[in-house]
Amino acid sequence: MPLFFAEASSASIPLHLVLSSETDRFISTRPDQEASWLRANGFTGAAGSVCVIPSADGVAAVVAGLGSEADLKRTRFGLADIRSKLPEATYQLMTTLTGAQLDEQVLGWLLAGYVFDRYIKKSPPRAQLIAHEGIDAARLEAIAQGEFLTRDLINTPASDMGPAELEEAANALAKNFDAQFSTIQSEALLDENFPMIHAVGRASSRGPRLIDMRWGNKGPKLTLVGKGVCFDTGGLNLKPGSSMGLMKKDMGGAATVLGLAHMIMALNVPIQLRVLIPAVENSVSGNAFRPQDILTSRKGLTVEINNTDAEGRLVLADALALADEEDTDLIISMATLTGAARVAVGPDLSPFFATQAQDAAFVAKGAEAASDPVWQLPYWEPYEKMIEPGIADLDNAPAGGMAGCITAALFLRRFVTNTPRYMHFDVYGWCPSSLPGRPKGGVGMGARALLAALPDLLNHD
Repeated sequence: MPLFFAEASSASIPLHLVLSSETDRFISTRPDQEASWLRANGFTGAAGSVCVIPSADGVAAVVAGLGSEADLKRTRFGLADIRSKLPEATYQLMTTLTGAQLDEQVLGWLLAGYVFDRYIKKSPPRAQLIAHEGIDAARLEAIAQGEFLTRDLINTPASDMGPAELEEAANALAKNFDAQFSTIQSEALLDENFPMIHAVGRASSRGPRLIDMRWGNKGPKLTLVGKGVCFDTGGLNLKPGSSMGLMKKDMGGAATVLGLAHMIMALNVPIQLRVLIPAVENSVSGNAFRPQDILTSRKGLTVEINNTDAEGRLVLADALALADEEDTDLIISMATLTGAARVAVGPDLSPFFATQAQDAAFVAKGAEAASDPVWQLPYWEPYEKMIEPGIADLDNAPAGGMAGCITAALFLRRFVTNTPRYMHFDVYGWCPSSLPGRPKGGVGMGARALLAALPDLLNHD
């Protein structure tokens, strides 16, 4: 699929991007014949509008509208929509946009090149773009590649993306960047004291495992933990069919941290990176864990199981406990964890929690710069009692159905006690309908925001 920019020496057609507020001025600066053509075609700079200006032997130029400043914020990646409307050719971008706005549009162009063609042949867009001199082309390509990895992993059905296949994908990434890689599988999880990962995954014929990747030996230490539930039936608290239909995406947290890891390693960010992924399938069989079971975690905390469909926090808890045993500067977990998060903010925003206010501010700043929206929710202390069942230290599924996103985050925080700086992202990982640069299907959320925030997150006093 086309991803990289065209060679700078390629023959190209000027592609003018025009805001609606600039349209009259822009038309007045064009040669008379072009100006007349634009007026005759009623070009106003409306978002997504495209006007092809002909020449004697083909296309002289293309003028495309981005709409108003409000449209830029509302739609994101307007150039992605425009790319699909362009004739097959190589284009040279002409625009007054600079900085983050320019990066957003060019990244949108790259993201519009994504197609998931593992099972059916699909044609990517034919239009190509020469890298604009005002962008960091290598950075945008690395970001797009990481995003494509995330999308591919989420879009692949569980029949071809179980714990072993997720391990293979992570191992391939590690090999590509010379990272260290190891796994602990099946019964060895008990020997190595990961009882909750084992309990959740033991009912499946596809054995559970903990994936561990390390890269870099200098700089601040960052540990990413991603939920890798490759399919979630709900366990003995079986989901209805309507709720099971998208459960191939329940490893979206793992897919997102692997995409972010790709970005970090491809850009050679000067940090020490560790990625932990508990990879399981929450299935049903005679040895499945049960409601009312009490599990003892790696941390030593006991957990009463009040719903086997609240399994993601269990596998994350053991992985977070491992991460917390090592001296690290920052731990970040990412997971498709709660429906409550979707009810709260919908599919487009990534709610996140941070133990340090300054870290939350850095992420918010990075999200704006990267066009990757997030929204901070609180670790609300008064709700702590909701996750304490009385006969065990913790309850994996508090009754009442309120504040589910917050109580899940509070649950996870109990397993990070030695590392002061911890953030949790409750991502959706799915685009319900096609949008510019984001076709219906798997999508990364929060990774670009974190990448943009890393210089502040890991280099401040």
